[in-house]
Amino acid sequence: MDGIILKYVDQQTLDGLTYRYTKTQTQVIFALGLAFFALVMIYAGRKIKTWGPRNLAIIGGIVLGLGYVLAGLFAGTNFWLNAIFIGVVGGAGIGLAYVVPIAVGIKWFPDKKGMITGLAVAGFGFGAMGWVKLAGSWGHLINDIGIPQTFLIYGVAYALMVIVGGLWMVFPPEGWKPAGYMEKVQTGGGKKIAAVRDFKSGEMLRTVQFYLNFLTFILSAGAGLISIGLMKLYPIEVLRDSGMDAVAASAIAGTAMAVFFSLANGLGRILWGMLSDKIGRKISIIIMTATQGILVLLFTYMAGNEYLLYLGATLIGFNYGGIFALFPTVTADIFGTRNIGQNYPFVFLAYGIGGIAGPIFGGWLGDLGNFPLAFTISGITVLVGTLLTVMLKPVKSYA
Repeated sequence: MDGIILKYVDQQTLDGLTYRYTKTQTQVIFALGLAFFALVMIYAGRKIKTWGPRNLAIIGGIVLGLGYVLAGLFAGTNFWLNAIFIGVVGGAGIGLAYVVPIAVGIKWFPDKKGMITGLAVAGFGFGAMGWVKLAGSWGHLINDIGIPQTFLIYGVAYALMVIVGGLWMVFPPEGWKPAGYMEKVQTGGGKKIAAVRDFKSGEMLRTVQFYLNFLTFILSAGAGLISIGLMKLYPIEVLRDSGMDAVAASAIAGTAMAVFFSLANGLGRILWGMLSDKIGRKISIIIMTATQGILVLLFTYMAGNEYLLYLGATLIGFNYGGIFALFPTVTADIFGTRNIGQNYPFVFLAYGIGGIAGPIFGGWLGDLGNFPLAFTISGITVLVGTLLTVMLKPVKSYA
């Protein structure tokens, strides 16, 4: 979603249509998509048992595809129509379907929660590279057929792919466990954080652990989304200031985000999930957020060198991807797997809050040209999340 929207920043004329969106406007569309993604996911979590995961995924695919098709048919260059169709409708479709593979996977593989969750959400990271490059330097769809027609093609493709994947989404029988499975106590930083029982959402919302987890997610996601919104734009300016021509600078920055960041984003979801199965969720989140905060603070020094830029984009993307493997699984560890489909959407609401504040704030600073301040705030914010995770203890510790 973000990669296509950021094409508007170039303010170029395509198909006789002039796109003149500011950085803030492109981030508003992105933020709306994230907000409705997170809000609708709560509704999806409440319906997953009654509708069934297969039906929920199929409906989500239809709604997601419909948003892009409507944008392609009717939005043109109208900012608010694009915000409604791509941000609101498209975001709602993602929210309906996103929780399904997480909830289904954790129930089928309770002994490998980290790995299976990482695999379930890895496509979200890897897909960014494919779809963005298909629209741009690989497929040249935007230049050849224009943004509206690209939205049409993507809408149909998104719907078909989610619907087909949704056909395999079913829960195991109630009480099912893998052969020889014994519940392991998850530890991290020397602190046990295993669930003492399966919590319902209302019970979860009355615990301190939920809010520590929630705030850490807000800080990590919001800072990450500020960085994502500016990690292509800032290097272009720095590289151009160093004497590089605009075309080369844009190509390098685009490669850093669309290839290095996206690939690492997908791999990070899998590898952080697998690592957390070994060393524990808490210590994994502490390591991830601490290194991410330092990397984001250092990014302004890396952006002006092509190879340091690639390295920075890779490492930041790797850690950013870890968010989406670690927070579902730490939620299951603390509050149990039985109601993960209902509980995790409340935790994921943090992503929606971070998705509203982060991109818009980052876009505003980008329009002002104050990129270093944006990265400094982002890095410090992530490090605060590290301290919150250190405080995370078992539920019984607060009983």
